[in-house]
Amino acid sequence: MSTGPGDGALDAYSSIVTSVAAQLTPRVAALRIRSCRGEAAGSAVVLTGEGHLLTNAHVVGDADGGNAEFGDGTIARFDVIGRDPLSDLAVVRTDRQVIGPPEYGDADRLLVGSLVVAVGNPLGLAGTVTAGVVSALGRSMPARSRTSARLIEDVIQTDAALNPGNSGGALADSRGRVVGISTAVAGVGLGLAVPINATTHRIIHALVHDGRVRRAYLGLVSTPAPLTPAQSERFGQRYALRVVEVIESSPAAAAGLHAGDLVLAVDGDPLGDAQSLQRRLFADAIGQRLEITVLRNGALVDAVALPAELAD
Repeated sequence: MSTGPGDGALDAYSSIVTSVAAQLTPRVAALRIRSCRGEAAGSAVVLTGEGHLLTNAHVVGDADGGNAEFGDGTIARFDVIGRDPLSDLAVVRTDRQVIGPPEYGDADRLLVGSLVVAVGNPLGLAGTVTAGVVSALGRSMPARSRTSARLIEDVIQTDAALNPGNSGGALADSRGRVVGISTAVAGVGLGLAVPINATTHRIIHALVHDGRVRRAYLGLVSTPAPLTPAQSERFGQRYALRVVEVIESSPAAAAGLHAGDLVLAVDGDPLGDAQSLQRRLFADAIGQRLEITVLRNGALVDAVALPAELAD
C-alpha cells in the first residue's frame, strides 16, 4: 500500500505528541480540594521531587489542602503553602516524595504557530492529553486579590482543547518542556495559560520559600502603546507604556505622573510592555528610588517615585 506525502509528517507529529505525553502524564496530578465553599477539582504539575506541585491560585481558592492523585494511582495529601491570585499561581506540597519534575522551559521563546501539548484532568478524566498550536502571544488576562487587581501579561493563547479541570495542568512545547500552566477556557477552541518565564520563576520561588509574593506598588494603570516612527527613531524603541490612570494618593501620583503620559524608561532601561514594568515591582523595589522617564506633550519629563508595598 502506498502512502501519501503527508503520512510522514503525521507520523512525526504523532511521535512528538506521544513523547511529550509519556514525559508529562506521570508528572501531572489531579487535585481534589474541599473548603467552606464546597468541593473543587483541577490539576497540578510536579515542581520538585520533595512534593511541591504547581497549580493555579483559583484552583485551590481559600482551601488549606486536599488530595492529589497521580497517574499510577498514588494518592497523596497536600497542603497549600503559597498562593498568588495576581498571577493565578499557587504551590502545594504533598505529604510524600513524588516523581521528579519535568523540565521547565521559557515561554518567551515561543512563536505563534509553535506546537504545544496540554496535559491535565478535565471533567474528572485523568491524564487527558490534547495538542494544538500557539494561536496568539502577548494576551492579557485580569486577575484579582482581595485588595487589588492587575493584568497577567504575556498569557499564551492556544487552540489545544482545554476544559474545566485542566486548570493547573501543564502546557508543554514539542520537547516536553513546561512553558505554561493552563488557567482558563477563553471560548470555543480557545484556551489560555500563564507563561513560565523569568517573572513567573520569581513568583514561584517566593511562593516556595516565603508562602507569598511581596510586590511593590506604584499606582499606575498602563497599556502598551506604539511610538510614532519619529519617536521610535528619536528614542531607539518601538513601544512605551501609556498611562491610563494614576491612582489617587499613590506613589505615582506623588511623583507627578499623569494620565496620558508615555512611560519610556525606568532607571534608564527602556520599557516596551507592561511586563517590563511589572517584573521590576517585586520586594526589592519597595521604598527604593525609581527614576521614571515619560514623554508628555512632546517633552521629556523625569519623575522620581518611591514604590510602597502592595497590600495583600
